[in-house]
Amino acid sequence: MVMKAYSAEFKADAVALYLSDPSHTFEGIGKDLGVSRETLRNWVRAERKRSGTASAADRPRKPAPAGGVSSESVLEEENRQLKAQIRKLETEREILRRAAKYFGGRDQLVSRFQFVDDHRNTAPVKWLCQILEVSRSGFYRWLAAAPARAERARADEELATRIRGIHDEFDGTYGAPRITAELRDAGIEVNHKRVERVMRANGIVGVHLRKTVRTAVPEPSASPVPDLIRRDFTASAPNTKYVGDITYLPVGDGDFLYLATVLDLNSKRLAGWSIAPHMRTELVTDALRAAAAARGAAGLDGAIFHSDNGAQYVSQNFADVCRELGVTRSRGAVGTSADNAAAESWNATLKRETLQGRKRWNSAGEARTAVFRWITRYNTRRRHSALGQICPIEFEQRSTMMASAA
Repeated sequence: MVMKAYSAEFKADAVALYLSDPSHTFEGIGKDLGVSRETLRNWVRAERKRSGTASAADRPRKPAPAGGVSSESVLEEENRQLKAQIRKLETEREILRRAAKYFGGRDQLVSRFQFVDDHRNTAPVKWLCQILEVSRSGFYRWLAAAPARAERARADEELATRIRGIHDEFDGTYGAPRITAELRDAGIEVNHKRVERVMRANGIVGVHLRKTVRTAVPEPSASPVPDLIRRDFTASAPNTKYVGDITYLPVGDGDFLYLATVLDLNSKRLAGWSIAPHMRTELVTDALRAAAAARGAAGLDGAIFHSDNGAQYVSQNFADVCRELGVTRSRGAVGTSADNAAAESWNATLKRETLQGRKRWNSAGEARTAVFRWITRYNTRRRHSALGQICPIEFEQRSTMMASAA
């Protein structure tokens, strides 16, 4: 037979029902409640043992001694004890009902301690701890730690204020890792787990990933170019390996601008970019020339540039510009976005953190301004997890200093 699990409140009600009338029997009450006679007897015995109430109703009654107390007096005493026990059980049942509402589905140990603290003026602490099945010494230890908890709560509130400031400064895009880095740079020693906890408690979240849309248009007749990257999106030094892509910028009522990028795989710096209302080849050649200009006298000479097989990247005009700048071309397989995942991931980050859930910008001017602002911040201030939570330009500066020192 499968053993049933009965709640503490059910047990208390069953015991109270049995004790409410001296004529009740274990057999009769057990049948009414659907429990065995012995189970009910054990509940009653356990309650009497816990409360220290004499089980006078269970003991065989001895005849009153000659000249002693009458049988009526014995019955009156038994009734008095039973009524007292019933009142106590009813009080316990009421406490359990209050506790059930108080916990509200979060019956953790600290919630029980808090309930005891909130109700210790209405019932003894020892009794409340017995009913809620918690340690009285544990409760007093919890109570003694209240000042420390209050201090932690105050410190967490101060930290939440600082986190909100950083979160707002970066347009709500920063999550816990970057906010932790900002706090540490400001001289605040804090663990990222604490930052995560405080952000979660205060409903502060960074921008989450969302699905991206590919814009590459393959060119079937393109001359073959080898894949020199082979999904290794790392580089040992700046200005050696780049990836690029075209992404759309939705504006107005169904219109688009297009952004071409040139991303350094070592420092993650966006070395060059171009925005236009078209997808002609000059969109990508302008971005490549911008990157060469940003790199100074050496330009991109000797660097690898990797792209997908979009028509702009396989065109003869693009090949001529690469040859002019000393750039070695590299392309992934046709129709395989993973071969240019670093560029596509950067595009997704840009739109995720600028649009922030919106479908489009209101105008081309608004889009250009938002993208320009974000790219500038990305290179000069935005922390990058792959760079140890510093920005791309700072990473390049440190790399140059280390190379000079060596």
